[in-house]
Amino acid sequence: MKPVTIRLFVKSFCPWCTEATEWLDAHGIAYETLNVSRDAEARAEMLELTGQTRAPSIDVDGHILADFGADELEVWWKRMDFEPRLP
Repeated sequence: MKPVTIRLFVKSFCPWCTEATEWLDAHGIAYETLNVSRDAEARAEMLELTGQTRAPSIDVDGHILADFGADELEVWWKRMDFEPRLP
């Protein structure tokens, strides 16, 4: 399935958030970044979507993965069968 909307919720100075952005960039995946450290509305939305305040969190067409590292993102991406499909 090719995602239409990918939104990545991040915090400033978060190493896991940096890993997530680097992983998405390395795989040529376009996404919107929402910094919950600077945007109270984005923080409230992340809390509503995930039930927590930890970042990174990602919303791919309504499918949510919260509080993850790059390895967990890769496993989840494959399990969800999103495009690009990973080996």
